[in-house]
Amino acid sequence: MKLIKGILYGTLATALLSACGDKNGKYDATGTFEATEVIVSSEASGKLMDFNVTEGDQLQQGKEVGYVDTVQLYLKKLQLQANTTTVKSRRQDIGKQIAAIKQQIVTQEREKKRWENLVKSNAGNQKQLDDINSQIAYLQKQLIAQTSTLENNNAGVNGESSSLEIQVAQLNDQLSKCHIISPINGTVLSKYAEKGELATPGKALFKVADIENMFLRAYITSDQLSKIKIGQKVKVFADYGGENVKEFPGTVTWISNKSEFTPKGILTKDERANLVYAVKVAVKNSGDIKIGMYGEVSFTK
Repeated sequence: MKLIKGILYGTLATALLSACGDKNGKYDATGTFEATEVIVSSEASGKLMDFNVTEGDQLQQGKEVGYVDTVQLYLKKLQLQANTTTVKSRRQDIGKQIAAIKQQIVTQEREKKRWENLVKSNAGNQKQLDDINSQIAYLQKQLIAQTSTLENNNAGVNGESSSLEIQVAQLNDQLSKCHIISPINGTVLSKYAEKGELATPGKALFKVADIENMFLRAYITSDQLSKIKIGQKVKVFADYGGENVKEFPGTVTWISNKSEFTPKGILTKDERANLVYAVKVAVKNSGDIKIGMYGEVSFTK
């Protein structure tokens, strides 16, 4: 079966060689031009309230081209924010709440010192001093208990508030996904939806491609592997048919680490080669190169 495929590919390659007019053997491999293409899909459900995209439009990365209905999400966000405000209002100011007890302790401490002096001079009653010490101990326990209660209350408020804030953050994320953004600099190749249609998560909206930075995917034989490396500068030719060929500078950006059968329609320098390696050559496009156009590459400077 492999032998039959090799014969068919070899026959096709010979025919392509004659058609391309490579009379001087100036190239080492051939292939087709590709571009980085991204299909932009909806991340939200709802009606497309705005969608300003036309095939052929030049888009900048991050440019907003439309949005999905956000009314319900926005209203839910407002409700959560109102609930958050209500919850935070239950937070207690611990300092103010325990200020009175602290003041009582300070007063009792002063009384304690006064009665200690009176007792030392035999002008005071020891029992009165003991009562003051007991009162101070009671107030300190009361202070600890009230502080603990207030802290637990605030901890509960903080937890509830944090939960609501997380829900608000989730809504903000959902709202941001309602905006349709171009992920790359490029040209709109296809449009799959119109303003007013219903969008659902995963539904394709448009396809954009970076046609300023193109790639020539070519195929080489194992004998040619030693002649190229990543980052190598090469010559790329765009074939417009007949003798109409334009030359562009290119850079090898990728070399496949495994071999494959020669794809149909691809010509390598060794017409008898059955197993080849794919390579990608980056080319700066001035507008003359189109996706799918036939191209050639020469590894010699």
